[in-house]
This record gives sequence, structure tokens and C-alpha cells, in this order.
Amino acid sequence: MASLADVLLSRRVQEMVINGEEPESLYICRHEKQAPSPLAPIPIIDLNLLSSSTEEEEELHKLKSALCSWGCFQAINHGIPSCFLDQLRHVTREFFQLPMEEKNMYRKGVQEVEGYGGDPSPEEGQFLDWQDRLLLTVYPQDLRDTKFWPQNPISFREDLENYTCKMRMVTGIVSKSMAKSMQLEENCFLDQFGERAAMQARFNYYPCCQRPDIVLGLKPHADGTGYTIILQDEVEGLQILQNQQWFTVPTLPNALLILMGDQMEQIMTNGIFKSPVHRVVTNTEKARTSIAVFYTPEKHKEIGPVDGVVHEERPAVFKKVKDYEITHWEYYQRGMRALHIAHV
Repeated sequence: MASLADVLLSRRVQEMVINGEEPESLYICRHEKQAPSPLAPIPIIDLNLLSSSTEEEEELHKLKSALCSWGCFQAINHGIPSCFLDQLRHVTREFFQLPMEEKNMYRKGVQEVEGYGGDPSPEEGQFLDWQDRLLLTVYPQDLRDTKFWPQNPISFREDLENYTCKMRMVTGIVSKSMAKSMQLEENCFLDQFGERAAMQARFNYYPCCQRPDIVLGLKPHADGTGYTIILQDEVEGLQILQNQQWFTVPTLPNALLILMGDQMEQIMTNGIFKSPVHRVVTNTEKARTSIAVFYTPEKHKEIGPVDGVVHEERPAVFKKVKDYEITHWEYYQRGMRALHIAHV
């Protein structure tokens, strides 16, 4: 017999909103008074300056400071034209505005991960997120399951292919820059990720919700990735926990929010960088979309603290691990973090 969570996840949140339905009990996750969250003063890093002979050192210092304090930064001048980012946002909205029966051509099973729908059922006692999403493996190419790649909007597949190429370029720049900011060999993180480092693209749709005081678009968590690259639209909603307070991430039109995941922040850097817990709040008036690209070490590749971050004054805090993201997901489904499994 299907559980209530399975029944709800077999439907779409967007469909519930269209039908005027109130959130079911499994979506109710909090009872806090909703006070306005201040905007997070997240550092803005100019990726173009990271290759400047005169300003590189100052920008690298800002980068390291951002990752040690916030665990994320807003990347500008990343080489991706603003018109293309606008196009990507446009096709994302277009997809979620398609008739339900057309979107359901790409639907996933309740317990499957890839495809259109909600995340798999969490363990008993955990609430559901007020969102629909389309999750696709985009790299390596031979791991793609193209039956989930929409043929409508017409340009969706081509746009995603182009964005994947641009994301590979960005991860190369960012990974090298993070290493240089720590005065490490510039390819040390790229070597840990490997030639077949995985990329998944998650297109998120957060419908309007009449009870934003009790319903979240995405539960609090830290990512199990190496790091995550997020393209937001103009609607605020992503929040980061800092010093026991939630801060709202500003929406910058042409910026990419680069948010460290457990494997990069904690394991590879031996705890020097921070792992930001984050969530998404709901909105009564505006639907919100975002595109997150998860960048993860290649399958079965062992990772651990890189050379130069373990020494007499800072002994190893984390051990070598493989496929951490699998264990992370198991704990995420219980509403928990998994970092303790990598502790020495």
C-alpha cells in the first residue's frame, strides 16, 4: 500500500496550486514566526580579475575569505553572455508552463531520482518540499538518459548542451582559483574531481504558496557535491544559515552563485572552507525558478584532503572517501548531515 508521501509525490505541487488546494500535513515543516531575513553580504568575485596580473592577488584573497566565512560567493564576469543566461531562464519557465500532460512525458517514478517530479520519498517523519523539479545528468555524456530531456521548448536541449560546456569552463576556472587562493598547486582540486567529474542540472520550480509561514520550498541542508553553481531568477527565496540566523541571498541578474558542497569544502580542504546550510522559502505572490548544476568527483574516485592542507599545526580532520554523495543522500532523506562519516 502506497504511503501518503508516495501519493503526494505522484502528483505535482504546481497541479495542487492550480486546483487551489491547501498544503497537506506532510508539507508543514515549521511553526516559526516569519520575520524578514536580512540580505546576506555574500562577497562578489570577479572571475576575470583572477587572471589579471595586477589584481589577481587581491581577488584571490577575497575568494578565500568568502569560502572560509560564507562557503559561497557570487561570481561575475564569468564569460557567459547575459543574453544566454536570460534565454536559459526563459526556457526553464517555458517548460514549467507547459500543460501538465506534456511535462509528464518526462516524469520519474516516485522513488527515482532523474526526471520530472519531486524528490524521492523521505524517510518517515520528514516533510515534503513545496517544489517540482527536472533533474538531468549532463556530463559525462555517455551517462545521460535523454528520454528525460524535453523536446519542448524547442531550444531546451541545445541550450542545456551549451550551458553544460560553459559550466565545464567555469568549474575549471573556479577550481584552479580556489587552489591558488590557498597557495596550492593549481590543478590539485581538478585532479581530485577527475576527468569524468559528474555534472547534474536541476531545474527548480517553486510555485506560489498561501502558507509561507509553515511550508518550505526546500528543506535545510548542505550539498553533498564538490560544489554547486546556481543561476537564480529575480525572485528571492534562497537563504543561508550563518551564526544561527537565516540570511536571504540577493539576486544579481548576471551572477552565478557558487556554493561549496561537503566534498570540496570540508573533505578536500580539511575543514578550512565552510559548508553552508541553506534552504528555500516560499512566496505567496510569485513563483520562483532556479537552475542548479551539481559538480561532483567522478564515480568510485577516492578523494581526501589535498597536499598542503594537512600539516603538524593542522592534522587531518577528514579521511579519504569514495562516492560520498550516495551516503549524503541517505542521511539527507532522514533530515541529517553525513559529514561525520568522513571524520578521522
